[in-house]
Amino acid sequence: MAATLTASSVAPAQVRDSAEPLIQEGSGQLPVTAAVVQLPVQEAAPAAVTDKDSDEQAAQTVDRSDSLADMVAELRASSAGSRELECLAGAIYFESKSESLQGQLAVGHVIANRASSGRFPSSYCGVVYQRSQFSFVRGGSMPYINKAGLQYRNAVAIAKIVDQDLKPSPVGKALFFHARRVSPGWHLTRVSTVGNHVFYR
Repeated sequence: MAATLTASSVAPAQVRDSAEPLIQEGSGQLPVTAAVVQLPVQEAAPAAVTDKDSDEQAAQTVDRSDSLADMVAELRASSAGSRELECLAGAIYFESKSESLQGQLAVGHVIANRASSGRFPSSYCGVVYQRSQFSFVRGGSMPYINKAGLQYRNAVAIAKIVDQDLKPSPVGKALFFHARRVSPGWHLTRVSTVGNHVFYR
């Protein structure tokens, strides 16, 4: 914590009678002011990508060879940019916000896999709002999300990574998952376990 300066902690300027005056008394001359030197103006550096920039601008800054954490840092935003990405980000948020980035990526890919499988609705919103598929959907809508929070902004980044296929799925073509704490007795092929979720196809 920075110390607070008070009048008693700052020494007053030392002025003595013997100090040399700035202008000689009785000379009638004013001090000469220094010439103002104008320095060349440098162009401002380009602004960093912000939450308000478009998805295309954000995507241009991402290198496919970047780590998942670096990609998330580059693409993190409080706005998904489209209704479809909002649905995908919302599902990632509610299903896996407490998971690792890899776990969130796995959940996002399951939704994308469903949308492209021909067995489920063909859009992210269609998959997410399909009846009896996701327990967080109640009455055809999602609960409130604090979109300024880091967890949601991470979910938006993961949604963009999944949508743009910037990182491969850690669970292959999995179409289903459940929390490890439950045992639904599904007769499906188990693909992988990532964090607290078990994935199937």
